[in-house]
Amino acid sequence: MRFMLLMIPHGYESAAPGTVPEAEAVAAMMAYNESLQAAGVLRSLEGLHPPSAGVRITLEGGAPQVQPGPFPGVAEVLGGFWIIEVASREEAIAWASRCPASGNETIEVRQIQEMSDFPPDVQEAAKGFAEMQGR
Repeated sequence: MRFMLLMIPHGYESAAPGTVPEAEAVAAMMAYNESLQAAGVLRSLEGLHPPSAGVRITLEGGAPQVQPGPFPGVAEVLGGFWIIEVASREEAIAWASRCPASGNETIEVRQIQEMSDFPPDVQEAAKGFAEMQGR
């Protein structure tokens, strides 16, 4: 089973472009990342620039509307993610619980949908999806 562990750093929603974590926090996170890798469960991981460096695109009325960040009224944003492959939801929670996140960070654990989770008609509509992912 694959799970995405989503890092939600509170306050990041209003961080200035170019904001980066402190070296000490990165070193602790690297030790955690290495433990995921050593256990053979890590599939991917990435950090994200703050929303002030991004844009949001909405399609209201069928025409794309581009809004540059930051985004007023947004309370939580993603700072990064890990994708892990483990045997159960409980194991994913256990790994997320070991993350050296600070007191202002939350880790959300979400299972990744597999094609087998869908009924046959949806699987047929998504034919070729695995090839797009390089599987």
